[in-house]
Amino acid sequence: MRNRLLNAAERLLVKQGVDAIRLDAVAAEAGVSKGGLLYHFPTRLALVQGVVERLADRFEEVLPGPDAPPGAFARAWLDASIPAEAPEDETTASDSVPVALLAAANGPEVLDILQERYRTWQSRLEQDGLAPGVATLVRMAVDGWWTARLLGLADPKGEDHRQLRRLLTDLTQRTAPAGPTDRTDSPDRTGPAKETGATEKADQTEEPDQAEKADQTEEAG
Repeated sequence: MRNRLLNAAERLLVKQGVDAIRLDAVAAEAGVSKGGLLYHFPTRLALVQGVVERLADRFEEVLPGPDAPPGAFARAWLDASIPAEAPEDETTASDSVPVALLAAANGPEVLDILQERYRTWQSRLEQDGLAPGVATLVRMAVDGWWTARLLGLADPKGEDHRQLRRLLTDLTQRTAPAGPTDRTDSPDRTGPAKETGATEKADQTEEPDQAEKADQTEEAG
């Protein structure tokens, strides 16, 4: 029943906006009595908070943990938000974040939930192993895409959409450059150096031996 009510609230948010979230309207959309709704969500605020928390939990489920390879978090963020093909008018899974933001417009009590999640996600993006600023750039592009889609602001379609997706995917593969390598640990540096030193010592040892042999030969002659 709880998920049924939250689904109804999400549909109303997408179709009619924040003002459509009224207890009687959500109950009617879900096909339940208002008393049944009040059992799970005693106030409008509790209902909207439930929408945001569930959407944030769903988004969190597709994001990798801290042990993921470089770029994995940014790539998962992209995959969870922008589909490979431009969606049609119907609501898709990629609409979860904008729906949550619509719900958050109900007031600071709701917005606080989303802001806290975003602070955590942004911190993880910054530690994703990509070149500085790249993961945040991907996030900003994603945010811009679904904002344009939600508000009908000429979001890209067809090949334009696919090209945008490819460019963002390429960004998630730009890992941070490796730091300076310790001279004592670099085989490229220590290997040849040691070999050269050993060769020089060998040459120095061989030269006296050869000179002594030449002198002995002359004396014998």
